Amino acid sequence: MGNQNLRIVSLIPSATEIIAALGLENAIVGRSHECDYPPSVKDLPVCTAARLNSEAPSGEIHQNVNQILHSALSIYQVKIDVLEELKPTHIITQDQCDVCAVSLQDVEAAVAELTQSQPKIISLQPNSLADVWHDIERVASALGVRSLDLIEDLKARVNICQQKTSCLSLEELLTVACIEWTDPLMTAANWIPELVTQAGGQPLFSVSGQPSPILTWDTLVATNPDAIIFMLCGFGLHRTRQEAMALTEHSEWEKLHAVQHKRVYVTDGNAYFNRPGPRLVDSLEILAEILHPEIFAYGYKGTAWEPL
Repeated sequence: MGNQNLRIVSLIPSATEIIAALGLENAIVGRSHECDYPPSVKDLPVCTAARLNSEAPSGEIHQNVNQILHSALSIYQVKIDVLEELKPTHIITQDQCDVCAVSLQDVEAAVAELTQSQPKIISLQPNSLADVWHDIERVASALGVRSLDLIEDLKARVNICQQKTSCLSLEELLTVACIEWTDPLMTAANWIPELVTQAGGQPLFSVSGQPSPILTWDTLVATNPDAIIFMLCGFGLHRTRQEAMALTEHSEWEKLHAVQHKRVYVTDGNAYFNRPGPRLVDSLEILAEILHPEIFAYGYKGTAWEPL
């Protein structure tokens, strides 16, 4: 199939970014309600809707997610009528996390109802950086384009970071708590521990390639990390700052090593850390800049991260 005949619907933000990075931005005809990058995709028809209010407090969102999943419903709905009109050749989705985006099962059910088209479904399941490279290759292969140049460029940036942090002494490797959710407290896992290590830090609480664990406040206090980085799922810089500020009310907050040494940071988790696409390399560079400003100055401060 020639590129000019491609009609791609992306139902997950990271896939939208992968497609655009592969040079196929113009072939995207529909998106999820959360796809917002590159900015041009915001004008495209929206093919999904959420059953919950993302403006609600964190604790309430967490409760609502659990209630919806407990009712055996999906958190997101696929708009079959929109898909029918768009006549996609390919639909890209994920089966990594039912809370992050529409599930593969729901997409398959929706496609089974289509009469105007029979799109090929590509489902991504990234748990590590290597999985992201593999996903880029799979998407490129399915869409008939090359991925080698893009992957080589991304890997080269990762290598630059690793080379610069590999000469740090053990004392210079700060222990880092990456917070993905505040109520309940959860630490970021999957690809995040790997990025922290590459950026010259020692990740705490989470295991590479595994789901994000819940963390008790007592454990955070007892472990007393050198740095705390908020990378809240689905939230930008402003909302992340609001959520993080709520934690400063804890009686033990001021006793934390990271707080005393002014090493608490907020980031735009929605644009970077939560999206397993090309901008995970930007996320690595952000971490490197936060943890080792004496070595790195990429210029992300102020837009992608700030001190709390």
